Amino acid sequence: MNLKDKNLYYVGGVVRDKFLGLASLDVDYTYVGNAIEFAQTRNVIKENKAFGTVRILGEDNKEIDIASTRKEIYPRAGHLPKVVQIGCSLEEDLIRRDFTINAMACNTLDNKIVDPFGGQADIADKKLRVLHENSFKDDPTRIIRGLKFSVRFGFDLDENTKLLQDQYLASINYDMCYHRIKKELKETFNLNSKKAYDIFVGSGIYKLLGEKQSVPNLNLDIEQFLNNYSSPHIWLIYLGCFDLSKLELTRAEKRILEWFERLKTQQPTNNTPEESILMHKIWNRDL
Repeated sequence: MNLKDKNLYYVGGVVRDKFLGLASLDVDYTYVGNAIEFAQTRNVIKENKAFGTVRILGEDNKEIDIASTRKEIYPRAGHLPKVVQIGCSLEEDLIRRDFTINAMACNTLDNKIVDPFGGQADIADKKLRVLHENSFKDDPTRIIRGLKFSVRFGFDLDENTKLLQDQYLASINYDMCYHRIKKELKETFNLNSKKAYDIFVGSGIYKLLGEKQSVPNLNLDIEQFLNNYSSPHIWLIYLGCFDLSKLELTRAEKRILEWFERLKTQQPTNNTPEESILMHKIWNRDL
């Protein structure tokens, strides 16, 4: 299947990773115009007309998602945006993204790079820069995404972005989508990075979890301790001492936290989750 077209672009992380010299596991496509109309001559699996996205079956039965360029607004700050136009210009689509390093595109036909906001320069300077002043107000999950990128790539927030983050964290709108907050927390702390935890606490990002948080003191090298441990719940081992009541926890996640509390007064059993035992050892310095 030929996916090369003058209006079809690689966008976001795959372009960023190209400049970082990294391999990308996921490739995002954006079509300047209506992607659903573009895909009609191909093997379409699924369409989402409200967002202008389409999934097609490519070579080797690989599923490929293509998004239309679109403009969005945030009727409620901190919640999902509303699409107001399908088929806008590429630059109008790119400006709705989180940081300049993720707001670049590469044409599939001639490999021409489109970088209207200086993403290449910010990669060279190892800086994370938001695209507009209301970025964190619109979507506070971008604060945690910034933390994730700082850990993954060794980047720092640029001066203005750090100021905007500090301003938001000083006056948080807690009417936000905590499902998205949880997703970003999991991706960030499942990287098993003590640096992430230190920035999370030191920069006050922990305040996004809810009001009146008590901040646990983590003095040991938890990263090394968990280095050979594989679990989808590493994030919970890092953050389980915070108040996570605003997050929608699964039954397994709740059980881990419940057992962590039990271990303060009783011995583990054969049914005690391993994560709970690890949390108890870490937070009670019993290593």
